[in-house]
Amino acid sequence: MSEVLLAINGLAAGYGASEVLRDIDLEVGAGEIVAVLGSNGAGKSTLNRTISGVLRATRGSIRFAGHAIEREKPAKIVARGLIHVPEARCVFPNLTIEENLDLGSYRRGRAHRERNRARVFAIFPRLAERRAQRAGTLSGGEQQMLAIGRGLMAEPQLLILDEPSLGLSPRLVEELFALIQRINAAGVALLLVEQNVVQCLEVARRAYVLEGGTFVLHGNAADIRADPNLKRAYLGL
Repeated sequence: MSEVLLAINGLAAGYGASEVLRDIDLEVGAGEIVAVLGSNGAGKSTLNRTISGVLRATRGSIRFAGHAIEREKPAKIVARGLIHVPEARCVFPNLTIEENLDLGSYRRGRAHRERNRARVFAIFPRLAERRAQRAGTLSGGEQQMLAIGRGLMAEPQLLILDEPSLGLSPRLVEELFALIQRINAAGVALLLVEQNVVQCLEVARRAYVLEGGTFVLHGNAADIRADPNLKRAYLGL
């Protein structure tokens, strides 16, 4: 594996007295695509919130780019270059595409805002064509592109995508994962946290399978794809 960018060891987290995650170990290398797969309720969103500082870990360590971040606030984590694109897109519906994108550089990347906006428009030409359109009038697929583009405005070293294919048509899912590969080819590491097993394992180098708040499988994506335990027990394939 390339130089480790994100390293999680012995992580536990939850809500009040309810522990959702336990004994989580995960690594993402620089420039790598890693998938975290699991069904609803497996703990994927809790993992994302904990990594990005929205939820405080109860045990364990999270290191990003050589820094311990498990006690840092979300704004500081964003400033380090770890950017989380949450589930359900969360665009600002009354703002234009361009205004939504510019908000992505509020904490990081402000000095290169115009360059980064041009880069996003090159990756997502559909957004460039509609830059003055209000985000609330976009289709679901276009809003997902906008949410990812807003994340790219912050010049991420690591981009966490939480269920990026949720609610998209099969054609748009294909388009989305092709765009994810383009983003990675530009040097951005990605953590894909998804239920879409087939597509994720086609683009990821390594994968982890989350069930009941702990990883039950991890390894090379091709090996995970062929593992009968994945197909039978965890993802119903």
